[in-house]
Amino acid sequence: MKYVEALSVLAKLRTDEIVITSAGNSGQAWWAATRDTEATFYLDASMSLSTMFASGLALAQPELKIWAFMGDGAFCMNPGMLMVEQQMNLPNLTHILLSNRAYGATSNAALPNVVNNDYGAIARGMGLTRVFTFDKLDTLSRDFSAACQHNVAGHTFIVLEVEPFSAADQKLEQPPIEAPELKFRFGRYVESRTGCDIFGYRL
Repeated sequence: MKYVEALSVLAKLRTDEIVITSAGNSGQAWWAATRDTEATFYLDASMSLSTMFASGLALAQPELKIWAFMGDGAFCMNPGMLMVEQQMNLPNLTHILLSNRAYGATSNAALPNVVNNDYGAIARGMGLTRVFTFDKLDTLSRDFSAACQHNVAGHTFIVLEVEPFSAADQKLEQPPIEAPELKFRFGRYVESRTGCDIFGYRL
């Protein structure tokens, strides 16, 4: 699957999910597909921690449905995150691993051991049972929503096998929102959805 096309499919299937992107290509591709300025947190320089950020939010606000994107370059930096995710076992969080077999943020430098890496098997080895892999757009369109049912038993881990960014993809716009504005846009949105108090005052 082409990376941007796969995320465009997810954008069409999205209902009210909050999205956390990882550093690198996922933020660019999701911005290209959605132009979302409120219900997505574009977590720059996340260094393998996008799903941990999302886990904290999912734990604090169990009524929210959250998708957390992560590239396999980030995943390889910290596969132990799955130990935490399995122990928390949050039913409202879906970890979506974008496996392009490259470090997308560094001009597609190859990951080590790419031929043998089986991310679904790693997840199962950590005890996760809701593990799904998609490598074709038609099956992603047809079956993703059923795989991604929220508030069913068990944390959900989904692998999307995608192609590395092309030269044209590398030129996609980065989300044009500076960190302070992003913080307030996203935080205010979460406040409006949940009634929680993030900033200590309301405008």
